[in-house]
Amino acid sequence: MVFPQRRTVNLRLRLVAVGFGVLSLWIGARLFYLQIIRHDYYVSLAARAQEVARPVRPHRGAIYLQDTRSGELFPAAVNKEWDTVYAVPQEIPAGKEEATVRQLAAALAGLTPERAQKLQEKFADKNLRYYVVARKVPAEAVERLKTAALAGLAFAKEEHRFYPEGELAAPVLGFVGETENGEPWGQYGLEGYWDKTLAGRVGFKAGARGALGNLIPQAGGESVPAEDGADLILTIDRNLQFKACARLAEGLKEYQAKGAALVLLDVPTGAIRAMCSLPAFNPNEYSRVDTIDVFNNRTVFTPFEPGSVFKAITMAAGLDLGLIKSETTFVDPCQRVINGHRIRNADGKCYGRQTMTQVLEQSINTGAVWVQEQIGNERFGDYVRRFGFGKKSGITLDTESAGDVSSLNKPGHIFGANASFGQGFTATPLQLALAFGALANEGRLLQPQIISEARYPGGRREKTTPDELERVVSPAAAQATLGMLTAVVENHYRRARIPHYYVAGKTGTAQIAERGRYSATRTNHTFIGLAPADRAQLVLLVKYEEPARRWAEQTALPVFRDVMEFALNYYGIPGTR
Repeated sequence: MVFPQRRTVNLRLRLVAVGFGVLSLWIGARLFYLQIIRHDYYVSLAARAQEVARPVRPHRGAIYLQDTRSGELFPAAVNKEWDTVYAVPQEIPAGKEEATVRQLAAALAGLTPERAQKLQEKFADKNLRYYVVARKVPAEAVERLKTAALAGLAFAKEEHRFYPEGELAAPVLGFVGETENGEPWGQYGLEGYWDKTLAGRVGFKAGARGALGNLIPQAGGESVPAEDGADLILTIDRNLQFKACARLAEGLKEYQAKGAALVLLDVPTGAIRAMCSLPAFNPNEYSRVDTIDVFNNRTVFTPFEPGSVFKAITMAAGLDLGLIKSETTFVDPCQRVINGHRIRNADGKCYGRQTMTQVLEQSINTGAVWVQEQIGNERFGDYVRRFGFGKKSGITLDTESAGDVSSLNKPGHIFGANASFGQGFTATPLQLALAFGALANEGRLLQPQIISEARYPGGRREKTTPDELERVVSPAAAQATLGMLTAVVENHYRRARIPHYYVAGKTGTAQIAERGRYSATRTNHTFIGLAPADRAQLVLLVKYEEPARRWAEQTALPVFRDVMEFALNYYGIPGTR
């Protein structure tokens, strides 16, 4: 006889046994699915959790100035190891965050109260693996921190960009900043234009992740070595750069100008020997500038209405077409009214009968207009563009401007007439220097060169060679224009004379346009000259923005003379005067 209570117990046991059986079958099936069916997937998942690939940073290529006489190189942008201070919040004792921050602030004097508050919040976050407290920490501050033996601090060496020459050539070089992810990023100048070439290629090192997050190399693990960046050798001569920029800076202060630019160009090659833009900045402290405008290289970034220096280009076009000769005469009408616009000479002067050479010597606006009328608007616009205006020169620097000659496309003679004496369109200082260089180079316009050589890892070298862009005028027209410009210096701008040398040149005092009119007080001053004029080797442009002087011969001209004389003596170019 079976009692009801016993039957209930047996039923429960059977149900439990069945449950265990079903569970065992489910576990077995699940294990079979995970270990057999999904085996490859979970092996891959485990590998991804354990195997890591750490980036290997390349060394950024260096940039060098040179002594162009001897070939000696001088580092202008290199890499330097600096100390970085890290904090590991998990190692900072609870409740000691504020005291740690106070000690850090004492050792790192640059910490502000806001910075200290942020640090305290970071140090209290125990889920944070590490936090960068400061980069480029001075060695003495690191020593103070190490002596203090603060818990939770770590130190490491990191490579950062360093500019040994400070402000010298800074607008040409640019600087290396950081992206939002902390990656180095070349900006402005050479650092910006050549960023990929200088940066090289990041590699990686494969291995397993250790218990502390460290990388454990594995035999057979795939790794790709980093490829260092190329070194750049500049055409800029360090001594000429120093002399030219220092003299330009003296004038900037003396003439109370808002800005200045200078370009020294080698005629036969188109190589830049000096390039100055003021005010400048220290690329080692680029974040401390008052305005980011100083990052822009005025010689290539800042177009302006060139004024009377452009009369030389107008004359060259007329000579090339055979429409004028240097002794061709015209009678100055004192003023012209074209399309309702009145054109006068400076100070309202009237000159009577003048030769084309005298038009340049006296800088007669109506004379330049007369030549442009002989050429015609369409042909004149073609010459302006052939000389390189309205398009980028192709120099390998970041943020180059093309200038604006679009006014020459407009109907109406007034636009060509104004352009004949340098108004109504814009050009960069570099474009003007190159155009005058073409006159000295038998009418051949060259592409400017600022890189002499690129040196790649492994020994490969790429040297730059002169590159002719276009023949803009005939050798005869170019030579005739140079002769006229030589007469300008001989007969009018005698302060530009240099003992033992003939010098060719022209000033430009250009009114600045504002609210549809030309200012009566605000001007840009330019002097462009070539020497020796009878076999020109160097072209030099000097420009001042809004100086507190009336005429360019009072500002740009004396600076031109000093720098050009230094350069001629520096290269030992014999005089023929």
